[in-house]
Amino acid sequence: MGKAKAVRITGARTGLTEDVRGRQRRYMFAMVVRTVCVILAVVLWQESRIAAIVALVGGTLIPYFAVVFANAGREGAPKVPESFSIDYVPPPALGPGADARADATREQQS
Repeated sequence: MGKAKAVRITGARTGLTEDVRGRQRRYMFAMVVRTVCVILAVVLWQESRIAAIVALVGGTLIPYFAVVFANAGREGAPKVPESFSIDYVPPPALGPGADARADATREQQS
């Protein structure tokens, strides 16, 4: 059987530690891409000046966008989960028990 998908049932945001960790990972990934761009610029300089210049421009611009996205702040509050829109109708509530009906009948006769 397949693994059941976890359903988020709260409107709470993710924890601050998890949010900061995610932003750090995105920043580190951007810096790895920047490093690759700079290395490509050095390696390709003699082979293809245009590719080297494109890589150099990428290596120059990526840090700016990485910092902007890392400092963008926390995500917004999540929307209502889709699981709330299931067309589930609960069964009707039980009526009064036999003792309650007998009590009501006695009160009416009094």
